[in-house]
Amino acid sequence: MAVSKEEIRKRVIEALKQVYDPEIPINVWDLGLIYDINVTDDGVVNIKMTLTAPGCPLANMIVYRVYLAIQNVEGVKDVNVDVVFDPPWDPTKMTPEGRRKFKELMGYDIVETYESSKRGGS
Repeated sequence: MAVSKEEIRKRVIEALKQVYDPEIPINVWDLGLIYDINVTDDGVVNIKMTLTAPGCPLANMIVYRVYLAIQNVEGVKDVNVDVVFDPPWDPTKMTPEGRRKFKELMGYDIVETYESSKRGGS
């Protein structure tokens, strides 16, 4: 039996949760780096993702790890990863789980700090 597009999408998300940003030990899904997952009828997965910074020196490695993780998902025939910087990443794109993990690791809420800095607060 063929795997449904929705099932492939769920499996892709689980695979993405195994790919970590080497500088911030949180996975790419919970960091909010994945902007779009599109699964075609013939099992091709198109990913639109970003990085925390356009000049990330580890960009190629992160993108390659995303590609490999998705390529190994049952039902996936091919993978295309498109890196975009519009809109630029910011901490508000993190999932609640990513935000919680960041706070555990770093000792502060990155979203509160980010929003405060945008308002001019400290």
